[in-house]
Amino acid sequence: MDFTFTEEQQAAVEAARAVFSDVAPDRAPSPALTPGAVAEDIDRQLWNELARTDLLGLTLSPDHGGAGLDPIALCLILRESAKVLARVPLLESCAVATAVQRYGGSALAAELLPRTGRGELILTVGANGRSGHDPAELAVTARPYGDGEDGENGEDGTSAEGSGWVLDGVQSAVPWAQAADWIAIPAHTAGGRPVLALLPRTRDGVTLADQVSTSGERLAEVRLDGARVEAHELIDAPGCWEWLRSLLTTGTCALALGLGERVLAMTAEYTGKREQFGFPVATFQAVAVQAADRYIDLRAMEATLWQAAWRISSDAGGPLPTAADVAVAKIWASDGVRRVVQTAQHLHGGFGADTDYPLHRYHAWAKQIELSLGPAAAHEEALGDLLAAHPLG
Repeated sequence: MDFTFTEEQQAAVEAARAVFSDVAPDRAPSPALTPGAVAEDIDRQLWNELARTDLLGLTLSPDHGGAGLDPIALCLILRESAKVLARVPLLESCAVATAVQRYGGSALAAELLPRTGRGELILTVGANGRSGHDPAELAVTARPYGDGEDGENGEDGTSAEGSGWVLDGVQSAVPWAQAADWIAIPAHTAGGRPVLALLPRTRDGVTLADQVSTSGERLAEVRLDGARVEAHELIDAPGCWEWLRSLLTTGTCALALGLGERVLAMTAEYTGKREQFGFPVATFQAVAVQAADRYIDLRAMEATLWQAAWRISSDAGGPLPTAADVAVAKIWASDGVRRVVQTAQHLHGGFGADTDYPLHRYHAWAKQIELSLGPAAAHEEALGDLLAAHPLG
């Protein structure tokens, strides 16, 4: 494996750093001091700046006004965004757009992708199902219009030509759904096939109920009660939802890495200045060993992240499916980011709990990232299933 980034990927990182350099982690109220969501909307100023610098269309093809880069480039940008706790649906919007480009039809792509790249449309996705524990596609059913309604069924429960679909079910903890224009909803057909439907947030049959994340950001429970989607708005290409879920999970690992790197840097700065007995506490062996352990965590998180991102980007084969590399990356990301912020809190002492200091914000975001799209234990179970189904050696 060669983890050397291309000139285009490195240029995207430099552009992202320039944009995020003006973003303060405390731009929104503290989640520790706010009973509900810290804000009603995303950071629109930052979103517009990301659009102006063409970072929202990073993975879209030039035909749709994008830069034509791969998911590795997206993960590089997400890594930078997490260092400043950027309050924008960068992962969700870009991941859904990339899935539409890869698996969707030309009509849906033409309708959504150019405007998404320009920042005129915001996309999000329900990836948590009802509880966050069961597969998200099982939480929503998709049936053709003709299933007891005004249309004709195709064979095997597929939609007839020229007709559409009806969605029923619930997706919980949908990120920034109230600010999104379109929501991607994984569902399953009567035959058990996973499909991905895209529909406007304001469509009849779609109801949003407010929820709040551990980090204080606004989420939504999206209820679908006979919500209709046109035939071209539902993607039933094999592997679409699995690929999108893998990209979302890998992007979450990139967020964990960027957040962890920033927290360790904050810890190094603090312990380098804080003195006891006339010496910086960073020179004490107990402090140095703990910081070194967390550095090792970050390097393991980085290696497994780029392995997973490379598999997704290249469709390269291997002894195990791509899902195995994604699971390994999320195991390290979930456990690693938790250990990093806990050690940082410990080494900061009481100062780390001061709500005027940003460390507590990073701790809240780290807990949200740790559990998003499954904690380490869930991915360990998935990895075990994959190893059982694909014996090595």
